[in-house]
Amino acid sequence: MVLTVDRHEGGVALVTLSPEAAKNTFTKSNFDVFKKTIENLMEDVTCSSIILTGNGKFFSAGGPINEFADAIDSGEISQMIGEMTASLHSLLIKIRTSSTVFIAAINGAAAGGGLGLALAMDYRISSPRAKFAASFFSLGLSPDGGTTWLLPRLIGPQKAKKFFFNNEIWNSQLALDNGAIDEICDEEEIISRSLEIAKEWGKWAFLSRRSTKQLLDASTSTFFETQLEFERALILSASLTDDFAEGVSAFMEKREPNFNHIEEE
Repeated sequence: MVLTVDRHEGGVALVTLSPEAAKNTFTKSNFDVFKKTIENLMEDVTCSSIILTGNGKFFSAGGPINEFADAIDSGEISQMIGEMTASLHSLLIKIRTSSTVFIAAINGAAAGGGLGLALAMDYRISSPRAKFAASFFSLGLSPDGGTTWLLPRLIGPQKAKKFFFNNEIWNSQLALDNGAIDEICDEEEIISRSLEIAKEWGKWAFLSRRSTKQLLDASTSTFFETQLEFERALILSASLTDDFAEGVSAFMEKREPNFNHIEEE
């Protein structure tokens, strides 16, 4: 079994990798199941937030080194790496542009592509024993999994460059101090805390969640005028929804809004 999915109130899904899948997330057999599960949950209108966590010593670790060695010997390494990165990257794009809120409950080591997965999440909660490593330089590779785009936006380009070139391994406190994670939580409380955040962030309107994620990602690579036009287009779209009407009514009636959480036709 690659993973389990537990559904919680508030539209939250908890995805837990098995110990083997957490250690070897990116074998084809493991990652195909993982990717399909995440994509199905994103398409589920009853699911507004997804928590991802690992098992044992690992949150999610990178590429299968033994399979790399075999592919090098057989001359198939380029095809293998190409297929692996294409599959991972398409999932990361969906995570970053989806209305679904993603919470990383980082129980253990996040390395290689697993670090990219953690960084792609909307909120990162770490246990005190978690470790963070890129590890690409140890293999003679350049970074992957969106890490060169995601990490500089969290910690700054020079700190990211030092992280990669020094082949650094960060503990949770160092990751928090540098801005790579949002908080540290005792291991026995990491899931309950993740559930709190998932429910709170997932309660907002569909377009509030999706548009804000997209706007923030665009903000560091567009001119101010372009960003303003993007904001204008998205808020105009949101203003035509039932969720906006509900928000206005709730404000006028001095009550909490009850949003649909799904995309309207």
